Amino acid sequence: MPAVVRGAPAGAKPRAKASAKPAGGKLRRGPAPYAPGKIGASHGISPKVAFSAAAIVVATGLVVTFATGGRGQALVGAASRSLDARVAGLGFKVKQVRLEGVSAPAEADVRRALGDVDKSSILALDLNQIRAQVEQVGWVKSARVIRLLPDTLLIRAVERPRLAVWQRQGVVNVVDADGRVIPEAAAGQFTDLPLVVGDGANVAAGATLPLLESRPHLMQQIEALVRVDGRRWDLRLRDGSLIQLPAEHEDQALIELDQMEREQRILELGFARVDLRVPDAPAVRPRGKDEVAPGALALTAGGIG
Repeated sequence: MPAVVRGAPAGAKPRAKASAKPAGGKLRRGPAPYAPGKIGASHGISPKVAFSAAAIVVATGLVVTFATGGRGQALVGAASRSLDARVAGLGFKVKQVRLEGVSAPAEADVRRALGDVDKSSILALDLNQIRAQVEQVGWVKSARVIRLLPDTLLIRAVERPRLAVWQRQGVVNVVDADGRVIPEAAAGQFTDLPLVVGDGANVAAGATLPLLESRPHLMQQIEALVRVDGRRWDLRLRDGSLIQLPAEHEDQALIELDQMEREQRILELGFARVDLRVPDAPAVRPRGKDEVAPGALALTAGGIG
């Protein structure tokens, strides 16, 4: 007897049983349920960083909002001081200022120019500003400022070479090789420097002094270099003698003087005046006698004529 299918109309094909998996082997899912995202997750930013950035934006907005009547500047200044104090509290406060290339006479002036750097955190210092302050000191030609963590500030300075003491109209100053006055230098402390006198002597000395310093026997007898008419030098010796140099070719004139010294020992014997203004015709005025015309007592290889 044929089997009877219950509940199915006659002639209908039986339904195929639903398969658990589709033909491709993957399960089909419906729409995913809604889930709130995390701040910053889409760009890999942690929530802590994101909230910090938001706080900075809010703080900036407050500064802009209240930036009237100096309130914005006051807020920024207060925040900066607070940060400075906190950084200093972590051990980054300036505890030592080291000076290199600074002489003993200049040290006090350089430290004075630094101000209160020892009261600041080393990370908050403006190194360019400090360098500018140091280079304002007359002793200093150039400076470099270096931050040595955690607590040392290094100042490397190049001082202006002290060339001479310059006397003009009763005022005495120390000058460097370019003739620039070093205002902080007390002339009385540099008695070892040569004395130059007169208008323009400070600038002209840079070319003449090296010629004289290469002749130590002459240099140690010079009391002062006197600038005459802004053109040439008179060398005044300690015994009252006078050597007149020409306006040009000073080196050649000094070579003539060297020859006199070798042959006649003129610096040891003494004289009132040696006139070297006429090339190849030096004239000597003996001490205690009337001055003679140039060439009248010209020194030659054979002696005094």
